[in-house]
Amino acid sequence: MSLEARLPFLPAAILASRIAPAWRSPLLHLCLGWALLVLLASHDWAVMIDKWWNVSTYNHVIFIPFITGWLVWNRRGLLARLVPAAWWPGLVALGGALFLWLLGTISGVNTASQLGAVLSLQAALLALLGPRVGAALLFPLAFLLFLVPFGDELVPALQTITAKLVIMLTHWSGIPAVIDGVFIETPGGLFEVAEACSGVKFLIAMAALGVLVANVCFKSPLRRALFMGAAILLPILANGIRAWATIYIAQSQGIEFAAGFDHIFYGWVFFALVVFALLAGAWRWFDRVPDDTVPDILPIMSSPRLGALARMGMNSKRATLIMALMIGAFAGWSVLASQVEAKLPQSIDLPAVSGWQRTDYAPAVPWSPRATGAAHRLLGSYEAADGSQVDVFLALYAAQEDGREASAAGEGALVPDTAWRWLASGPNVPDAASEYLLANGHTKRLAQTSYRSGELLTGSAARLKMAVMVDRLLLRERPAMLLILSAEEREGADAAQSIAKFRRAVGDQGEWMDRIASLR
Repeated sequence: MSLEARLPFLPAAILASRIAPAWRSPLLHLCLGWALLVLLASHDWAVMIDKWWNVSTYNHVIFIPFITGWLVWNRRGLLARLVPAAWWPGLVALGGALFLWLLGTISGVNTASQLGAVLSLQAALLALLGPRVGAALLFPLAFLLFLVPFGDELVPALQTITAKLVIMLTHWSGIPAVIDGVFIETPGGLFEVAEACSGVKFLIAMAALGVLVANVCFKSPLRRALFMGAAILLPILANGIRAWATIYIAQSQGIEFAAGFDHIFYGWVFFALVVFALLAGAWRWFDRVPDDTVPDILPIMSSPRLGALARMGMNSKRATLIMALMIGAFAGWSVLASQVEAKLPQSIDLPAVSGWQRTDYAPAVPWSPRATGAAHRLLGSYEAADGSQVDVFLALYAAQEDGREASAAGEGALVPDTAWRWLASGPNVPDAASEYLLANGHTKRLAQTSYRSGELLTGSAARLKMAVMVDRLLLRERPAMLLILSAEEREGADAAQSIAKFRRAVGDQGEWMDRIASLR
């Protein structure tokens, strides 16, 4: 059957004149494969598109498909000289990408499932068009990885770096200041290096721009590496200077004026200035013109390695059929895994702890951790004879997935849009993540978070996710628990010491949590 008969809605004349005969069937199979893959990961693509459009950190990603299309269009002459052929190792790569998607989907790790969704499109292209076409499109395919929204994990580290830069510049400029975590107090007021001030949005956008410019404008590997280093370092330094400038202006003009100036200046104007500074500084060392970015066909056709890989070919229709069967198998596996849920008791309660008594929960500043989707939540307070007081929060989940994930952003001790702000990392504690929170500029709270699944007790969200992945893959029913031991810093009562004393009274924390959940 001709391509014109298969696609009656497209004029046959356009197809005949613009698509080489050798490319028509492979392109049709690729479109079919991509359509099935997008359908399989439709939830992930919907989440990604929503972030591109509505989350300012990822607005730049909207341009990635258009830039990739431009890069492919520049290679149209090279592609026309190549003959696409199905390639069975590409199906192996597709299986790996779909497995990554499955792991992310069943464990609620959006970054993994979204990365798997993008990698599956790249692997499908290799499987249906072959290694030589993949070599010709190597950079455009790699550039598609920027479709995956990532970078939120960098926020705490960038907040800390920015705060340290700001306090250094503040002291250098002669302004007396005291730093406590990400809070800086000056005669002009108390300033917070908040998540929005971490500079993550410009760092991620600059990384994408840096990769593009490094490929398009440089031939030398050394110059590319130096430019990428500058593209990463410059937005971090510039963001620190911007935050310092806000504090500096506030000393003479007041906080409201400084905040207004910052909101006007901090945006695309600031980003444009940083980009201009980067490109202007590197302009004289550009050694490549855009017309020179298309790979040469001779290395692609004469490469012994590519030749050996190209000999691992297979029938295009068979490759498409196998791809469709793989997609169906992973879709079925995902459905079965998503239905796995542990049986939970009808009710749970905080138990008695030796040397401690239950007391009314009355924090100085309201604090209530978030545990969306948990089947049971407990929040109470214990007090020892010496006056030490510890707040206990426990959440029990029948399963971990999107919408009920103990370690998801915004879950746990630090709840967005409340009086509480992240201050700094807390003291190291085995099997717990420790952090200080601050409310209203003066009330400090130490929160130590642990996760429990099966025999695993950890403070690492990544380890919890890995355990959940294994359980879901094996269709094993196991509940998950979130435990937060917390205490406010009060005069004469050190929060860390109070929590440590409570831990000693509890004994084996994992067994204690299991008893609360009626698992022992």
